[in-house]
Amino acid sequence: VSTSHLQLAAFALGTVGWILCTVSMGIVEWRVWHVNNTTIISSGIAWVGIWKVCFISYLHISPGYKEQFCHKFSGYDSSIPHEIYAAQGLMLIAMFMGLLGLAATILALRNVYMGITRKILITRFFLVGGVFYILAGLCVLIPVSWNFYSVAHNQSIAFPPSYYMPSSPAAQEAGAAIPVGIVAVILLLLSGTFSLSYRIPVTTDTIPK
Repeated sequence: VSTSHLQLAAFALGTVGWILCTVSMGIVEWRVWHVNNTTIISSGIAWVGIWKVCFISYLHISPGYKEQFCHKFSGYDSSIPHEIYAAQGLMLIAMFMGLLGLAATILALRNVYMGITRKILITRFFLVGGVFYILAGLCVLIPVSWNFYSVAHNQSIAFPPSYYMPSSPAAQEAGAAIPVGIVAVILLLLSGTFSLSYRIPVTTDTIPK
């Protein structure tokens, strides 16, 4: 038990990182678009996520009320950029990989704290967990970096007419999902490093005189 403190910390960090990965995947604010034409997008702000795009509009609503409209991305929309579709797949893979990492770490810690002295099995579980954590972190890093690059270069998206979105914003900025994803990457990579650092404790047998 005294040799697995880092691995216990890895489990805690991996759990938080996995939760943040899931949260980042569900947040619609990956990119925040500022538009000049407020005829339909009344607030002048639209949120572009990896699953849908949303904005607030006052059309067909009584004065003083507002409603949020969202359009889910379809697999048939060839105009949607590759980084968005790549983010969909990679974030799902990251969530699955992180879950496997947590499961492997739980099995290893269970053996440690229950006194099951199968040292090779414990080491293998920590090794597998660490690899899955690192793979999950890399799967989050790619879409987060790719979408941040698109935001930094103010890249446009040719949305279908039914989305009521302009093809390019007046300006855009990174949404809340980007920093959440970055924190998830850091925690997952740290937890993977801690899990991989486990070494079988060396025991010395004393011979009574």
